[in-house]
Amino acid sequence: MDSPDSPASGTATRSSLPRVVAASLIGTTIEWYDYFLYGTSAALVFGKLFFPHSDPLTGTLLSFLTYAIGFAARPLGALVFGHFGDRVGRKKLLVVSLLLMGGSTTAIGLLPTYDSIGVAAPVLLTALRLVQGFALGGEWGGAVLLVSEHGDQRRRGFWASWPQGGAPAGNLLAAGALSLLTTVQSDAEFLSWGWRVPFLLSALLVAVGMWIRLAVDESPLFKAALAAQQARETVEQPPLVSVLKHHWREVLVAMGARMAENISYYVMTTFVLTYAVTHAHFGKQSALNAVLIGSAVQFALIPLFGALSDRVGRRPVYLVGAVGVGVWAFVFFGMVDTRSFGSLVLAVTVGLVFHSAMYAPQAAFFSELFATRMRYSGASIGAQFSSVAAGAPAPLIATALLKDYGSATPISVYVAGAAVITVFAVLCGRETRGQDLADVADVADTEAPEADTTPVAKPATA
Repeated sequence: MDSPDSPASGTATRSSLPRVVAASLIGTTIEWYDYFLYGTSAALVFGKLFFPHSDPLTGTLLSFLTYAIGFAARPLGALVFGHFGDRVGRKKLLVVSLLLMGGSTTAIGLLPTYDSIGVAAPVLLTALRLVQGFALGGEWGGAVLLVSEHGDQRRRGFWASWPQGGAPAGNLLAAGALSLLTTVQSDAEFLSWGWRVPFLLSALLVAVGMWIRLAVDESPLFKAALAAQQARETVEQPPLVSVLKHHWREVLVAMGARMAENISYYVMTTFVLTYAVTHAHFGKQSALNAVLIGSAVQFALIPLFGALSDRVGRRPVYLVGAVGVGVWAFVFFGMVDTRSFGSLVLAVTVGLVFHSAMYAPQAAFFSELFATRMRYSGASIGAQFSSVAAGAPAPLIATALLKDYGSATPISVYVAGAAVITVFAVLCGRETRGQDLADVADVADTEAPEADTTPVAKPATA
């Protein structure tokens, strides 16, 4: 029988688990900082810098289009990183994703604008955004699995939720950096060069992240599953084939579960910047500060909701969040329209509280749906393919609806519709709380060649 800390059991020592959690959290924070920095800049400045000949709302719409294109690369990242992450390990692929994300973000900070090189500027901006999306498509699955496969089943929801905290932490850093610059600089200075500073800082953050990430060990559960497969000497199918053959229902559940979580987040943290500034006439700093406050609250709440999912189950916590954002969407814009900073902060913060109830248990929930040798692929595909239909067009659709109708009500209906899809998907899924990841480690992850039943003639004896 395996000891509690043996590799086969899929758990880690008390000293190693916090180190793995810290490495995953810091890595995801840096990746999300880079990714959200683009989204925040798209809402505030990219329209003027890269699409200067359009009216303000159309320019923002075009900059959000480049923002959305980045999501198109996330499924490709999920496929590539998932395949190799299930073949060679989680840690190696996480290092690659961090380098790709940091390199592309730093390059954006050095990019000439439309006034300098014309149409080549938005083309290069879009290309770098695609690299960001590709990197993030591989980051999420690896980070949450590295923690999930080190931790134990009793508190997996709590520990696996910490990498999820990288999203609000990254958003906090991105919005904070831009808010600080808008405070100390004039609008002309900020548009001229100030916006570049947070992008260039990514190089320093990546260096710190690499130093920490290289210090952690590979997932013990993955190493045990890999050794078992090699010992069986069976013919292993590509992870993608195994996922689609044996776990296609779980992939659909994960995709549906992501709809409300993804759409509500980008509407309430990215699109709200445009809405608050152009429609409700808040200052840029006020809008950024509201997102800052809401992100700080969310960062504190995510591990609490993760721990709650260990007590009552993944599905009940997730459903509260989905129903909550569906209802809150109709309150959200009315509070912003009051033009009170307190109401704006409350609108964003409550929205992110409901989002946290979905996002916190998501890491453990998705990890527990798939077998070890196809877990990276399964979790990444379920999470990232849905982002193309959910988070990618969310700010774009919200901006278009506002432009066409001049009202936020259609946007609220849009968010509520996503909540209905998520509620249905989660209800169709199974409760995974308490699932031992080792129990599904060998389920359909390899295909043994059929035995040859042809009789073999014995050699004649003298």
